[in-house]
Amino acid sequence: MEIKILAGPDAVAREAAAIIAAAARAAVAAHGRFVVAVSGGRTPWQMLRALAGEDAPWDRLQVVQVDERVAPTGHADRNLTHIQESLLDHVPLRPGQIHAMPVEEKDLAAAAARYALTLGEIAGAPPVLDLVHLGLGPDGHTASLVPGDPVLDVTAADVALTDVYQGRRRMTLTYPILNRARQVLWLVTGSEKAGMLARLRAGDVSIPAGRVCRDHALVLADQAAARGLRPS
Repeated sequence: MEIKILAGPDAVAREAAAIIAAAARAAVAAHGRFVVAVSGGRTPWQMLRALAGEDAPWDRLQVVQVDERVAPTGHADRNLTHIQESLLDHVPLRPGQIHAMPVEEKDLAAAAARYALTLGEIAGAPPVLDLVHLGLGPDGHTASLVPGDPVLDVTAADVALTDVYQGRRRMTLTYPILNRARQVLWLVTGSEKAGMLARLRAGDVSIPAGRVCRDHALVLADQAAARGLRPS
């Protein structure tokens, strides 16, 4: 795991956008497509706004979600709402290039299974994502893999459902697919993340984020989040 420390959230967002665009160009050159999985959060929305201004092979991108709250279409709680406003409304992506988690379905278990099949159709069997963007919660969660939730133990499915967390159930990618990704890009900003970032760097598997594969992982952190890191 590599950690790069930047001045603040704006710098983290801009650097992340440049990295994603470069990864997209490289992936398209290597195998003709780029499948990117996007999480939610304030800094990620800044990242997506910056990404819209980057030189990227938009016609070869496939955008999938890392996780999503069970809420109606267009609701402010939905990650998709912010992805739409920050990125999708500003770049030439066709509807078929955007793969929203189907959290409006009555049968959420069946919907999660269908989403896993969709990932297989666009990213191989088993699906290998080119880049996964992740965040880090003050409680050590990442994606919607939260402390104490049974979803942490899912090993036979790439997409699963959580119990209620912060008022809503979630649909989330699970460890198997996250750990197959070619690249993991973490964005960690804010002083409230400092303790967990130190534990993430130490490989603490007692926090959910610590169980994500470190082999191809880059962390972009701002100075506030990195204040608890000692020189390695």
